[in-house]
Amino acid sequence: MLRLRECVVSRLLSPSSTCAVSPLLRLLSASASAPPISPNPSSFAVEEYLVHTCGLTRPQALKASTKLFHLKSPANPDAVLAFLAGLGLSGADVSAVVAKDPQLLCAKVDKTLAPVVDGLTDLGLSRSDIARLVSLAHAYFRCRSIVSRLQYYLLLLGSFHNFLRLLKHSPRLLSWDLDKVVKPNAVFLRECGLGDCHIAKLCIPVPRMLATNPERVRAMVACAERLGVPRGTGMFRQALRAVAFLNEEKIATKVNYLKSTFRWSDAEVSIAVRKYPILLEKSKESLNRRSEFLFSKVGVEPVYIAHRPEILSYSMEGRLRPRYYVIKFLKQNGLLDRDLSLYSAVKMTEKVFVEKLICPHKEAAPHLAEDYATACKGEMPTNFRFT
Repeated sequence: MLRLRECVVSRLLSPSSTCAVSPLLRLLSASASAPPISPNPSSFAVEEYLVHTCGLTRPQALKASTKLFHLKSPANPDAVLAFLAGLGLSGADVSAVVAKDPQLLCAKVDKTLAPVVDGLTDLGLSRSDIARLVSLAHAYFRCRSIVSRLQYYLLLLGSFHNFLRLLKHSPRLLSWDLDKVVKPNAVFLRECGLGDCHIAKLCIPVPRMLATNPERVRAMVACAERLGVPRGTGMFRQALRAVAFLNEEKIATKVNYLKSTFRWSDAEVSIAVRKYPILLEKSKESLNRRSEFLFSKVGVEPVYIAHRPEILSYSMEGRLRPRYYVIKFLKQNGLLDRDLSLYSAVKMTEKVFVEKLICPHKEAAPHLAEDYATACKGEMPTNFRFT
């Protein structure tokens, strides 16, 4: 019977296994209810089971076995492994899950795991969705409250895909206090003019907007408003994201750095931050490189950048520098019949830029497309080296 059980579990955890799960579950159930294999049930070697059946490394098994010292038989772990295989988890998936949450092997399939899966299925999750959730939720998957919690997050975030993205950013998502923290924060953000879709876009990259103390969230909103970005405006979500990890002192320091780097007055830095709050997230190195390029190479004035701060968001190598080279080349060779600004050029999509500024000059400048592509890789083509 022991050899039979090992054979069945081995086939279940094999990636190439295509056998039906239900008959195997019945087989495992039958073997579990059979008379004990050994007259000494305590002889069950948990560490060896974790290595040879679950696929854990020896160090992983040694660590995990300390949480499974009470296991006296492979019957329940076998049933759990069969259940996980039925959800579509591969052998590698199961090994990772068991290493993270060894006590999953002690969960009752009929009383815990099956009801959870049934509840998740009722929410519209597929078997593959549930398998991904098992791999990410770890110990929380053993809590039947996961169903009601997920139901709330699906409504708030709009999709299971968005929920998984948030869960990856914050593995403790399923432990957050819904009634005292998450729901009050969501209600307050709605009162600030954010719809659920905007809340999702804000909170997936910045989970603390949902998880932190509601008073702290109110302070963040007040801070965003002091930057000159009122509730209900298009930039409000970006402003909240920008101030989420900054206190008043750090914001003041960053604003002063922007003023000195871009030679802005108080009014100009206020305009720039209000138009593009993510400026507060930019690194000093990033800001320095762009200021040097825009002032030294392009020759724009500080006020020009203040009123178009989004220009600082574009990649130097992938967009700003190569498009500047193209515009300058076209102007110097009399191929541009209008006064096109760099800002207008960098805002174009790649497709539109090529169609409007590269393709029309194939005959007059046959190497322009190749030179532009080379410049986008960070190299300087000969034809773009101006004096």
